[in-house]
Amino acid sequence: MFQGTAKRRKLDDGNGVDASRSSGFSTTTAGPGAFVLETEELLKEVEFNYTEPSNHADPILRDFKETIEALEPHEPLPITTATAQLEKAALITIPYPDPKPAKDSPYKLSFEKPVRVDVVGSWALKTNIKSQPDLAVDMIVAMPESIFQEKDYLNMRYFYKRAYYLSFIAAELRKSRSDVEFAFDHLHANMLLPILVARVKDPKCPAIRIIPCAPEGYFPTSKLTAISNCIRQGKSEDTEGAKVPTPFYNTTLKAESQFLPYKQLLHKAAKSCAAFKDACVLGRIWLQQRGFSSNIRRGGFGHFEWAAMMALLLQGGGRKGEAVLSPSLNSAQLFKVTLQYIATANLQKKLLVIGEDPPDLETLRQTMPILYDAARGINILYKMSPWSIAMLTEQAKWSLSVLKDTPYEQFHSLFIAKANQPLQMFDFLLSIHVPASKEGFESTDCKGLIWDFSAKLYNTLKRALGERARLIHITTPEKPEWSLAPGSKLPKEKYKSLLVGIVIDPLKASSGREYGPPYENKSEAARFREFWGDKSDLWQFPDGSMVESVDWTEHAYLGFPGICEAIIRYILKLRLQLDESDLEFYGGEMSKVLPLLPSDKVGFDRAKQAFDILERDIRDLEGLPLHVKHVAPVGTDLRRTSLHTPEFNFRKPLLEPMDVVVSFEVSGKWPEDLPAIQRAKTAFLLKIGSSLEEVKEEEVRTRLGLDNAARGDGNLSFLNVIYENGASFRIRVQSDLEEALLDRQRRDQTAERHVRTRAADLLASYKRMYINLPLHNQAISTFCTRFPALSSSIRLTKHWFNSHKLSCYFKEELIELFVLQAFLKPYPWQTPSSATTGFLRTLFLLSRWDWRTEALVVDSSDELSTSQRFEINTRIQAWRKTDPNMNRLVLFVATSYDVTGLAYTQDGPSKVVATRMTTLARSVCKIVKEQGVDASFRSLFQPALRDYDVMLHLNTRVLKKLNQEEAANRRSQFKNLDDRGPMGPTAIPVPEHPTQALLRRLNGLYDSPLLFFHGGADDAIIAGLWNPELLQRRFKANMPCSLRPRKLEKKSKRRMEKAMRQAKRFADKSSSSSSSDDEAADDDEDRAFEMDRAGVLAEIARLGAGLVEGVETKDSTDSI
Repeated sequence: MFQGTAKRRKLDDGNGVDASRSSGFSTTTAGPGAFVLETEELLKEVEFNYTEPSNHADPILRDFKETIEALEPHEPLPITTATAQLEKAALITIPYPDPKPAKDSPYKLSFEKPVRVDVVGSWALKTNIKSQPDLAVDMIVAMPESIFQEKDYLNMRYFYKRAYYLSFIAAELRKSRSDVEFAFDHLHANMLLPILVARVKDPKCPAIRIIPCAPEGYFPTSKLTAISNCIRQGKSEDTEGAKVPTPFYNTTLKAESQFLPYKQLLHKAAKSCAAFKDACVLGRIWLQQRGFSSNIRRGGFGHFEWAAMMALLLQGGGRKGEAVLSPSLNSAQLFKVTLQYIATANLQKKLLVIGEDPPDLETLRQTMPILYDAARGINILYKMSPWSIAMLTEQAKWSLSVLKDTPYEQFHSLFIAKANQPLQMFDFLLSIHVPASKEGFESTDCKGLIWDFSAKLYNTLKRALGERARLIHITTPEKPEWSLAPGSKLPKEKYKSLLVGIVIDPLKASSGREYGPPYENKSEAARFREFWGDKSDLWQFPDGSMVESVDWTEHAYLGFPGICEAIIRYILKLRLQLDESDLEFYGGEMSKVLPLLPSDKVGFDRAKQAFDILERDIRDLEGLPLHVKHVAPVGTDLRRTSLHTPEFNFRKPLLEPMDVVVSFEVSGKWPEDLPAIQRAKTAFLLKIGSSLEEVKEEEVRTRLGLDNAARGDGNLSFLNVIYENGASFRIRVQSDLEEALLDRQRRDQTAERHVRTRAADLLASYKRMYINLPLHNQAISTFCTRFPALSSSIRLTKHWFNSHKLSCYFKEELIELFVLQAFLKPYPWQTPSSATTGFLRTLFLLSRWDWRTEALVVDSSDELSTSQRFEINTRIQAWRKTDPNMNRLVLFVATSYDVTGLAYTQDGPSKVVATRMTTLARSVCKIVKEQGVDASFRSLFQPALRDYDVMLHLNTRVLKKLNQEEAANRRSQFKNLDDRGPMGPTAIPVPEHPTQALLRRLNGLYDSPLLFFHGGADDAIIAGLWNPELLQRRFKANMPCSLRPRKLEKKSKRRMEKAMRQAKRFADKSSSSSSSDDEAADDDEDRAFEMDRAGVLAEIARLGAGLVEGVETKDSTDSI
């Protein structure tokens, strides 16, 4: 996407990594080799230095180990007695998992010395990174077999004994180490597994997590299959409840005895494959940037699962049991193949087993995703939910699409960009309040209310939305740890809201009717009616066949957001009994910023139909000197990107005509003189106008207008064509010879410089109007059809540029290219399906585009070759060498039909304006990142007026007079131009908006002292910044603006300072040369002039009389 030279810069995308590349890469190093080099440099930058942290952590680990091993055992006591004694003596609350043990429980608790205390995890494998947010050392404490009984795997008995064992250790450690803060937490948010977290006040020392575990191989695997039930409290073995499988509970038990076997597996893989650890680090970064970790509430797939999967794939996983990964691969290759395995293995539906002698597959089936490690008997994906595995798979697919695409964006999208931003990822967002009551949601698998409710919610939404939703993801709230300070209690679960994000299929989501099974299929039809309730009805097709259906057409006028919201509200109320107050939908505020409705498509379709009529009418004309070759639309209305929908009828004609270019067949009859060509084009326009009026009689009115009356070598005229139905067009004629003559004049070294410069400017204008705009119009129109959200995203982005008063420096087609690039290269996400995501992705693109060294390459046809990209890269480097201050060209935007990069930015913006664009885009991305769904969309469009020095307040009454209601009845003051006939008085198209005319005049007169900013035609404020270089300077001829001598009080103060300096020099006996230099500088200061800002503003107020009603400045003394 971006191209530029290699460089280093700090990227604040949440990972704290100094990336060797920004978002673009030099073509000279592009390709697979470049990606390997970039990953190698990334690995060096994120490499964790264990020396100092180990020096701080190792003594504490040894002390903890010695303290734990020295603890005195005690004999078995009834659980009630043991609990009461420990809680009273240590002032600690034992973190028993729910349901808590009953007071009359017959279990007994005891404590004996552990059989092993060891360090496991990333600290032992040495795969931590600098930017790791949850850096900790995992220390396992293996409990002895003697404290357990044969059937402790049943009814939470093991977990009760584990919680007591942990609390006993915590009480003794707290006594021995008063300098350490202790807190309870849950291992990976698993409510069954409390752990002890120790934190030293020294920030250089990582946290230490003490994790009790079962002896290796203690539990009988035959009793802990996925179809076994191990929670039978209060239930007979013959009852239905006792037969419900508890796969999560069972796998948690089995995993308790597998810490050391997996440590051995990972160390063996690291020895056999030299790049294994580096590939694990790349996987950690990739997962971290997408919000994944081993924590159940953050996906349940983190560094351990990635490393274990890679270790298993080094041993097997292929179709015939062969290894998927080869030990000879480098880290980048291992990463890519693992990513491909996640994307293509169908982990959501397939039961995958790696290893020899697998058990009966029927004993492994469960609702959770399955990747079964046969050697250790563990499903390593047991902590994942259906929505998290779907998200992981989609993220892997999106990343693979980056790897398959052009190499210039691979590295940044995979490892630098922060991809877990809900507003930028999802098209539809809502929050759902979790009910406090567990009735109807709690399962027997001990996952907790949040998980159980989320699972039912996910299944309901997935079935209700069907093909309308490509992806549904649920983000659950985090549960904080709790301190062991005296008096602290186990915190209760705060039932907050769930955040539901949906990626929409815009084509299917806009359907107003949901079709179900045929009426003849009684069982399926009954299930459909049972799910949808009273909303379901029968629908008969013209051929007589009948199906079950649900009608949502009453919400169709709101588009897919309205339809999806109606579906969700109805089905959640019906199936989960959630009220309106339990749901909160996000994004509705955007419709108040700029209404974007499905009905807008009708307006654009009418404009296109009107153009088709015009094209047919022109091609059918007889008597033209040359045959019409092309009639090309070039206006924004005709490519569906105008800010406002074109609305017209016979009462309210279109005041801003739609631009059209007419080109004729190649002919030698054109005069070889630029002014003569312009007059010939005028004659063509007059002939077209008269012929149209003659053929269409009273249905068409035409008027000739002047583009450039001052000079004869530029385009001289245009023709306004107004139809009876209100459609209006502005036609210009293209001459191929004109381009050749201008190019010849530009290259003529014998001509004067101003003549060549004038020819270059005219040639650029010619190419923009007659070559680039038709191609651009065709490309944007095509992609608006291909991407349903592109049109609304462009319009919303244009509104943002207008709101921040930047649109006067950015051509509309340039803004359209920004948005198109966000759709063509949406990485690290999928293609946007809504206006909001398209708009935010565009600002994300602009926020990280370093236009100082990188070109924006929009390859809409996907045809740019490597040599062309290299040429683009060479061209921008040449521009920066010849113009390092970027006074002539700032932004370099190349397309597949214009590789020069100058067509859209040759006339601006300036470096100041481009910098402001980047700053504002980064501010929006910062708000989105920090505030998330709580961000106010209206605030994103509020201009920061305090940043400007001057504000010209325009008369809104004058601007309102240009609305269509009044303009429809406006007549010319000249009687011969006031048409009267069957069409009535024809509205006169506005040649130029008064605000634009004033702004053009101000830029022509005051571009040196002031830099003006203005938005669209409705913007009632023109803002300005003073040029700091002109605030004070010596007087000379041809000054750029009005000046005045510096104020007297300032001179007096400087003279006093000058006298003091002279006295000091005399006391210090300074040299005469330095004294004379200082005196000369003081004399220059005395003769200095300053800008007469009040005078300049008074001139502006006089120039804008009638339109400018007030001038406001930061300095109230200059206000008018």
